Amino acid sequence: MTALETLVQTLSRLPGIGVKSASRLAYHLIKTEKSYNQTLAQAIATIQDKVFPCSECGSFTETDPCPVCGDPSRDRSQICVVEQPQDVVTLQASGAYNGLYHVLGGAISPLDGIGPEHLSFSKLLKRIEKGSFSELIIATNPTEEGDTTALYIRHILKDHPELSITRLASGLPIGGDLEYADRITLARSMRGRVRF
Repeated sequence: MTALETLVQTLSRLPGIGVKSASRLAYHLIKTEKSYNQTLAQAIATIQDKVFPCSECGSFTETDPCPVCGDPSRDRSQICVVEQPQDVVTLQASGAYNGLYHVLGGAISPLDGIGPEHLSFSKLLKRIEKGSFSELIIATNPTEEGDTTALYIRHILKDHPELSITRLASGLPIGGDLEYADRITLARSMRGRVRF
């Protein structure tokens, strides 16, 4: 295999990158400055040494605890449970939430061999028991796996009546048209309607 074929094959293993996209990226890297390629290679080679999961919430960080967990101005009565570390970044960018986070590391998916024992539920329970949380916000994806995970969270926290368990609303996006919405989205929107 040539160097170019090896690069294309390696790039195509990245999520969301098919062979055509990998080929375009490889040809772009051939044409770009060598210093850029060296910087990119160095960044890739050292990423796992520099970025690791926060010991408290599980989000990716370069310091332990992460900046969110270490920020004393955050609301420590709320904890938002998400599937992946990138979900923390997305919610933080919204500016709509100022509490703490807990990253599960995925969602329950029996078909993929991912059960509750593969995710950080036990760590979540320990945080709930040690902390003084009044609300737990479930921010799992609105998928079958996300719904299953949300139901499991509700089940394992049934012995915590002091904890208000909420879930992010889901439904029609702002600017969306009803005619283009799928049945599941419409059904969720109807069930989650609010007083106007």
